Amino acid sequence: MLDFNGVSFHWLGHDGFKIIAGGKTIYTDPYQLSRAQHSKNDADIVFISHNHFDHLSMDDLKHVIGKKTTVVAAKECIEQLKAAGAAEIKGVAPGDRLTVQDLPVEVIAAYNTNKKFHPKEDGKVGFVFTVGGNMRIYHTGDTDDIPEMSATKPDVALVPVSGTYVMTAEEAARAVNEKIKPKKLAIPMHYGSIVGSDQDATKFKQLVTACPVRILNRE
Repeated sequence: MLDFNGVSFHWLGHDGFKIIAGGKTIYTDPYQLSRAQHSKNDADIVFISHNHFDHLSMDDLKHVIGKKTTVVAAKECIEQLKAAGAAEIKGVAPGDRLTVQDLPVEVIAAYNTNKKFHPKEDGKVGFVFTVGGNMRIYHTGDTDDIPEMSATKPDVALVPVSGTYVMTAEEAARAVNEKIKPKKLAIPMHYGSIVGSDQDATKFKQLVTACPVRILNRE
């Protein structure tokens, strides 16, 4: 766990985070949750970046969704999510802006440029959401280095580093240094589960010059 400027970041593995700030508990792409994370059902908001099984996992969502949960997800996910039992489901597309339980949310495109796993036309997404009144957090989703990153202007960026389906550590570092430019912090993700290793996170940390990098332990 990282307590950073009053915001708690828990890395749950892969692209999954639990972020607690301003009385809100926020999850992103929960997948293969550890036993310690089971049956919490404490989510105020869940962000789902796209419909692949390691991001939209009904087996894991049942442990985080409760009666008060709003799920914000790429539109391709909505039909599947109807069975999740959330209080509210919002389907979104790149470019959307909305407010969810008083949190400002901007929806960012997420796609591959040199591989076929996440086509731009699918409308898969990342999110910039503002917590604690003024901390902008950018969860990129599964993406390559894309022009849309330049407009995100986050304080904290959660960035995939494994290669294969997403950016390599070198590509991710370049995206952070040249486009995302987080004001305060970058945290690597998308390694250690399906593809990628701790070495990818370490290499990313070595190459990022735009901001500090924190590698979190999986919880």
